[in-house]
Amino acid sequence: MIRRRSLLAGFSALALSPLAAGLATAAGLPDLKGRTIVVVTENAYPPLQFVDPKSGKQIGWEYDAMEEIGKRLNAKITYQNTSWDAMIQAVSDGQYDVGMTGITIKEDRKEKVDFSDPYMRSQQFMLVRGDEKRFSDAKGFAALKDALIGAQPGTTPFYTAVYEVLDGNEQNPRIKLFETFGATVQALKAGDVDMVLTDGTAGQGYVDTSKGGLKLVGGPLGSEDFGFIFKKGSDLVAPVNAAIAALKADGTFDRLNRKWFLDYKMGE
Repeated sequence: MIRRRSLLAGFSALALSPLAAGLATAAGLPDLKGRTIVVVTENAYPPLQFVDPKSGKQIGWEYDAMEEIGKRLNAKITYQNTSWDAMIQAVSDGQYDVGMTGITIKEDRKEKVDFSDPYMRSQQFMLVRGDEKRFSDAKGFAALKDALIGAQPGTTPFYTAVYEVLDGNEQNPRIKLFETFGATVQALKAGDVDMVLTDGTAGQGYVDTSKGGLKLVGGPLGSEDFGFIFKKGSDLVAPVNAAIAALKADGTFDRLNRKWFLDYKMGE
């Protein structure tokens, strides 16, 4: 997030069969008549969106959800990548139609972009090394004056670290900044930082694949709702909201939760 990164070309488009196109009208949802929607993501927040280390493909909960939304609305979805620090402004400027990367719905962000209705609620937990014994909750971490937090600036974990774990100083030297969430986890594994804040489900995914190298400690540090982002005034907000409601109602999101948070194991 500190360095600028060039945009990477998207990897695929969602082709719709006549049957898939008919799902929109059959379900009483808006029909976007094959419109192309450009979705941008960071690919750095498993299991929501990431590059599969085995296949090299871009996959995750949000990809599956967005493809389902495209099917229901009779739209073609294409994907591009950018860094987190560039994403909100790029969507605000109209470079992309939709942004998805586990983006917390916050009032200050609503000044730049429109949000969809929430598609997921999450809670922040402390991710630490498996052999960590010096602290077991936020209070214990704060009292350990030489312990460091890894975070991406401008993210919910960053602000949780500042205001709920430490002293409210956004320049606190105990917070080490990294460009991607994955980089914070690598720094944790390497011993360069001592704790990373993460959504509990994503954090559990890292724990499950760490072979004892990582664990979650302490209780939840607040909850947050995730939403897709759009340029202010976008005509896509209402159709996407209608599709989100349909996917919640018919159990599709529940199936995706089971697939990505319970069944999928990175690297297997």
